[in-house]
Amino acid sequence: MPAHPTGQGPAPISTSIPTAPKAALPPPLAIPDPYVPRAAPATGASPLALRRTIADTDLTVHPLALGTSVFGWTADGATSHRILDRHRDLAGNFLDTADSYTSGRSEVIIGSWLRSRRTRDSTVIATKIGKNLDNPGLSSRSIIGAVHASLDRLGTDYIDLLHFHFDDPTVPLEESLGAVDVLMRRGQVRYLAASNFSAERLMEARVLAANGLPRFVALQTQYNLLHRTAFESSLALVTRAQGMAVLPYFALAHGFLAGRYRSKADLEKTTRSSRGAQYRNRSGFRVLAVLDRIAEEHEAPPAAIAIAWLLARGPVVAPVASASQPEQVDALVTAAGIRLTRSDMVDLDRISA
Repeated sequence: MPAHPTGQGPAPISTSIPTAPKAALPPPLAIPDPYVPRAAPATGASPLALRRTIADTDLTVHPLALGTSVFGWTADGATSHRILDRHRDLAGNFLDTADSYTSGRSEVIIGSWLRSRRTRDSTVIATKIGKNLDNPGLSSRSIIGAVHASLDRLGTDYIDLLHFHFDDPTVPLEESLGAVDVLMRRGQVRYLAASNFSAERLMEARVLAANGLPRFVALQTQYNLLHRTAFESSLALVTRAQGMAVLPYFALAHGFLAGRYRSKADLEKTTRSSRGAQYRNRSGFRVLAVLDRIAEEHEAPPAAIAIAWLLARGPVVAPVASASQPEQVDALVTAAGIRLTRSDMVDLDRISA
């Protein structure tokens, strides 16, 4: 990973929040070619070769972002460290967290692991702000306070990829982007991303970015075989036109696509089961049946096939998926090396449409 850009000390900054000049609008958006799925890397590729670059950044990441919302919840500190160790051993380098996950406990656990393993320089950290009760929303004051608190919990002096966790319609987007601009010039934030933003707000942000404010380089949004319409109806077009990386969350539909909730008895095994239970219906089981068949043909778990399908979709760079036990990490990371056939993709597209 490239050296931290502030290696020679932060640049001087103004104490005021900058505003975008009322200058020219950006050039018209280029209309992208029709959405065409892409092939995943061939099975057997070296794990170290499985890297994708987030466009317009120097962030080179493994095609699976390890979600850490379970840290401090269904996975205690020691188990979380073992999960992180397994992810690292399988060449993973991309961690996704948030200041609101278990009230910041997730960030604390990640920070302790980074220090004990001395892996900060080789790890890409993405965290989200805006939902922690200590610094709610996206006002300039909340953003700066939230980032400082996240840096303390993570035990680092910079965040690689900062997400706005949700849009905040009560605050002008110009103010929010201006606060991040201050943090970027201090070297505390390297790149900015959006999470749960509408296509319309992404276009508004692009206008502001064209006039000098930070640009969203990525979008985190819900997208999986059982939840397609919201992304494919409008967000796919906007993200492709703006060259944004897409980082789908709930990639396994709360574990349902991993085959964890096949029976009512399975629902009693975890505290997260109520979320996955919503997919236990006729259409959900039809998708799972096709996943099972393709998984058997590839000698891979269903979870790996569900993630491989996402990795073959247009602007997707790295789906976000979590594990509650170290042994679950293998299935997630395996997906990056699976090549789904054209027939596989057609069958999955048809059954999940």
